[in-house]
Amino acid sequence: MSDADRLHDLLGLQAVDFRREAEGEPRPPADAVAWRVSVEPYEEDGTWEEEFQAFLEAVDPSRVGALIIGQWGESYEENSAYPIGLVVAAATRLTALRGVFVGDLVAEEAEISWIEQSDVTALLTAFPALTHLGVRGGTDLVFPPVKHENLRELTIESGGLPAEALRGVLDSELPALERLDLWLGVSAYGGDAVVPDLAPLLTGSRFPRLHHLGLRNSELQNEIAAALASAPVVAQLRSLDLSNGTLGDEGAAALLEGQPLTHLTALDLHHHFLTEPMEGRLADALVPHGVSLDLSDRCEPWDDQGPEGRYTAVAE
Repeated sequence: MSDADRLHDLLGLQAVDFRREAEGEPRPPADAVAWRVSVEPYEEDGTWEEEFQAFLEAVDPSRVGALIIGQWGESYEENSAYPIGLVVAAATRLTALRGVFVGDLVAEEAEISWIEQSDVTALLTAFPALTHLGVRGGTDLVFPPVKHENLRELTIESGGLPAEALRGVLDSELPALERLDLWLGVSAYGGDAVVPDLAPLLTGSRFPRLHHLGLRNSELQNEIAAALASAPVVAQLRSLDLSNGTLGDEGAAALLEGQPLTHLTALDLHHHFLTEPMEGRLADALVPHGVSLDLSDRCEPWDDQGPEGRYTAVAE
């Protein structure tokens, strides 16, 4: 991860850092931005709890619609249950909250696979009107099956998504879910899910309103592509994202030989290992039908190792 990967917006609102030391300076209206609350872990300027309490006093919490949880301390040592618990405790004050992102850290603060997560569904339980939930980091991520009537978008960015957490997501009752974006990662960093774990999703019956699906950043990208080639869920999608993984010609060929993809408005395959002829085949099959096709960032395997040298965009 890099600075370019810091969250720039949430719910369509520009991300703005809350700073206690800015007291007395003009602040944007509480509902006009997505507020990022974070601390510098190696400076003696207070805890995340103190920063968050100052935020609740300085900004009208009843009007806050989007909240970004940034660095909450020494994230290698303290998991996200700490800031999540404080946000949950303030639920009666954060009555307009609709979007939360947990773990907006970049590499200088913590590599993605070193961000210590926890049971993030506590936010869904505490905020039944929440529509957007984002999480960065898969280490110790817990996502037991949950029922939530209003969640429309769920994003989990990881260098390795635990299979148990994936199964919890896919066993959840989320009737309003429209966008699901999962970074599956690699086994070396805890991404132990296999394609059969995706079965509840691939049937298309689990999330009936789903129109965007991202199964990204996976070392199993070819197997996922092959499974999607005949998966009923594809027919209901408007956009499909298989980027940042190890996709090669074999996976792309499975997509082309499977069910039609010409109903899609967008197919994102950037960061891939396709040959130029295969890129041409995809473009010829899809672009004339109006599909926006992203084939940027063609990669070469490490050390001329062929398929064994392919790598995901994000791991550690």
